[in-house]
Amino acid sequence: MTLVTGASGLIGASLVRALLVQGRPVRVLVHRDRRALAGLEVEVVPGDVCDPEPLGRAMTGVDVVYHLAGAISLAMDSGPEMEAVNVLGTRNVVAACLNGGVRRLVHFSSIDALRQEPLDQPVDEARPLIDAALSAAALKSLAPYDRSKARGEREVLAGIDRGLDAVILYPTAVLGPHDYKPSYVGQALIKLARGRIPALVTGGFDWVDVRDVVAGALCAEVQAPAGARYLLSGHWHTIREVARLVDSARGRAMPRVTVPLGLAEALAPLMLLMARFNGSHPIYTRVTLHVLRNNRHVSHARASHDLAYTARPLAQTVRDTLAWFEANGYLAKEHR
Repeated sequence: MTLVTGASGLIGASLVRALLVQGRPVRVLVHRDRRALAGLEVEVVPGDVCDPEPLGRAMTGVDVVYHLAGAISLAMDSGPEMEAVNVLGTRNVVAACLNGGVRRLVHFSSIDALRQEPLDQPVDEARPLIDAALSAAALKSLAPYDRSKARGEREVLAGIDRGLDAVILYPTAVLGPHDYKPSYVGQALIKLARGRIPALVTGGFDWVDVRDVVAGALCAEVQAPAGARYLLSGHWHTIREVARLVDSARGRAMPRVTVPLGLAEALAPLMLLMARFNGSHPIYTRVTLHVLRNNRHVSHARASHDLAYTARPLAQTVRDTLAWFEANGYLAKEHR
């Protein structure tokens, strides 16, 4: 039996489908949203990683656990939620794996958990966690999500020290089909496709297809040595290049204006207030704008060597993602 936490998210939804294609029995721990699992032959255990009791029940008879459940926030005031889900929740998963005799844990960390500097050298698995050897003031300046993913990974490393067989994966910005919620990146694509983003910003990020991330994870489960860590990255593109790909796929003119990051950061508090007023998610926040300054060189050389990992062109991913959104009605109306 394989257990997937966070199965209703983008990676989880694609992973569950890939596991079912392999003919494997799948159990999912689901908190609330089950849209991504509708019609799938999976065993559902209601609960969440913050509650050890249902989590322990979900581990019964489980051989492999894929831990994807996590909270994501683009705000700087989200510390308590990030701590509860990404740190304490991961601690609960590790304990349940050890108590339940799980053979292997595949833990999804994040590129945001790794230190990006120096920016002129590629980010690889040798980079320290973002919270390593920092003062209290410096730690406080980190985005709560980034800090929580690093601390959650430390819970897995502590479990490895206690005998847990675990593999740690670091995806970059993931997008692709089966984005039911949708994700923050998916929301941005939808807004671009519907002409709802008036201006772009400078900067960019490393974007990766969810199908490639899932393929890498499945290989890591089988082939990776215990304690291994793998970056599952794709290709770095500017925001304007992504918008151009959306334009090519949808035939909608992309925004003409590109705002420097410094000006966008000055306007970020106003955009956050406006988003809260209308009940939407802001595309540009202090956190996302900081990310767009990060390292453009993210190496998946280790994954390519050990797991035969590959990353398809972003143009294909954008085209397929928008086609999925179109087929499922996401481009016909606003999703919040």
